[in-house]
Amino acid sequence: MRPADRLFRIIQLMRATGRAMTAREIADRMEVAPRTIYRDMEHLMASGAPIDGERGVGYLLREAFDAPPLTFTFEQLEALAFGVRAVQMLGDRRLAQAAREAMEKIEYGLPADHAKKLKGAPLRAFRSALQPDPPALLGDIRQAIAEERKLRITYESLAEQTSERTIWPLGLSVFGHYWLLTAWCELRQDFRDFRVDRIISLKKGRERYEPTPERSFDAYLARME
Repeated sequence: MRPADRLFRIIQLMRATGRAMTAREIADRMEVAPRTIYRDMEHLMASGAPIDGERGVGYLLREAFDAPPLTFTFEQLEALAFGVRAVQMLGDRRLAQAAREAMEKIEYGLPADHAKKLKGAPLRAFRSALQPDPPALLGDIRQAIAEERKLRITYESLAEQTSERTIWPLGLSVFGHYWLLTAWCELRQDFRDFRVDRIISLKKGRERYEPTPERSFDAYLARME
């Protein structure tokens, strides 16, 4: 890891914890030796970062502080460009717009030569002629996941059987041409995957759900391992 990247991560870590941290604790998170953190802290404090502390005691970020913007490596710029272009191809209209806006913000904060590399990254994502447009319901489902609201859906299975379900929407995944909604199904009392293109109707209710360790997207993914 470059020293500049590590300094940025240290500031982000201290901001996230909101408490004093020892050099050993920070070093463990950064996977470096404590003496490296001592040098980093001396550099940050000399640069004007509002950090209180000293060796053997601990360090505390006194107030809100934003580290200066960092440059990216060429591979990092390629990854950002490709990720945004893939979202524009695979995501719904609102998500594609958000991706474009995010790219504009990133470009605005970059030095001119880096912004040029970001725009010209030689990686593209395309939708094949056989691939359908993203399902219109994706935006509503993403919002329901973010708000942790239950959904009432009418679903047609691959066997062309129609059912009514009340579900807890937990996560979305894309496999080739298809988007899958992972949810906790109240009818089955278990996780279920629903192909979004086979959801006939969807209604977002006022009732919220409270994910538990056993009924969460992480728990579902752990089961798949």
